[in-house]
Amino acid sequence: MRVVQLNLHPAPAGLPPAELFLQWPTLADIPEAVAAGGPRVSVVQAADHDTRLVRNGIEYRFVDLRAYASPRARGRHVASLLRGNLPDVLHIHSLACAEEAFAIAQLLPSLPIVLQDHADRVPSWWRRPVWRRWMRSVDAVAFTAPALAHRFEAAGLFPPMLRVFAIPESSSRFTPGNVEAARASTGLTGSPAVLWVGHLNDNKDPLTVLDGFALLAAEMPEARLHCVFGSAPLDEAVQARIAGDDRVRGRVQLLGRVPHAQVETLMRAADLFVSGSHAESCGFALLEAMACGLTPVVTDIPSFRELTGNGAVGRLYPVGDSARCGAALINAARKRTPRELVREHFQARLAFPALGRRWAAAYTQLDTARRLRA
Repeated sequence: MRVVQLNLHPAPAGLPPAELFLQWPTLADIPEAVAAGGPRVSVVQAADHDTRLVRNGIEYRFVDLRAYASPRARGRHVASLLRGNLPDVLHIHSLACAEEAFAIAQLLPSLPIVLQDHADRVPSWWRRPVWRRWMRSVDAVAFTAPALAHRFEAAGLFPPMLRVFAIPESSSRFTPGNVEAARASTGLTGSPAVLWVGHLNDNKDPLTVLDGFALLAAEMPEARLHCVFGSAPLDEAVQARIAGDDRVRGRVQLLGRVPHAQVETLMRAADLFVSGSHAESCGFALLEAMACGLTPVVTDIPSFRELTGNGAVGRLYPVGDSARCGAALINAARKRTPRELVREHFQARLAFPALGRRWAAAYTQLDTARRLRA
């Protein structure tokens, strides 16, 4: 079986392919994982130049699409590129490319197409009629969790027979390590040591997490919370919450932005990973934490339920509920999931080889359906 993965989000202008693979690791990680599962995979990537290269057995075709101003024109050009060597399945990244998918399907009607969600939004009401027409040309969609498709289904955007696959957006190459060595390297302290990785914004909800951590600290005074973050629109509110609560004052370390490699060492050093997210299309920090064997204490949202096996590893708590967050942290601290079990869960369901197998199975379903129709 031959599969083409299409990424129409353009690569940064002037960036050589070698640098692009460093900045966008999933550009190679996903096709390589799929290829390991059996299919022959090639990638078509929108860029500001035309070139081809082969890397680890995957052919990458960088295509200059700047001259094609409309989605329909881009789709037709991609269809012309595919026609000479038609794949068995076309995998398009982002539901936002529904119009391009429609244009491709018009020219290549026998080609099965699957669109993968990447935190895509439901279109505005006035765009929904044409969106429904575009989606009738698509054979399947993929979300980290099936429940993430409900908002599109509720808007009537998906035809009744559309297949919905549950496959995480990506995975992580982080690994567990020696806890003592990691603590010595990072200076991370606490019993337990709790780690937060995420922006300080409303969606990530650090204030609920701080209130939950306060309950943990009241029970376990040696607990410490260490926060890694990028943007911080709630920085003043976070600082005020810490300063105004004796339970957390002196027990929270705001680390700010750190190199990505350092995140792995911090996760190896911590005991618990906490998140307060209200919504996530996947949850990359959670994936990284579980890759390191770190026990997660995260919100009960569809993507996190899927990644944790409905709480089979770690603890889930309701969004915005600081009391339940605190209870989950206390429970997880007292009865920690062994790192080995978290890592085993990750390897079996979430690691790149597991994702490759899931994509290979999805492609096989689509190819089989195409053959039956033929």
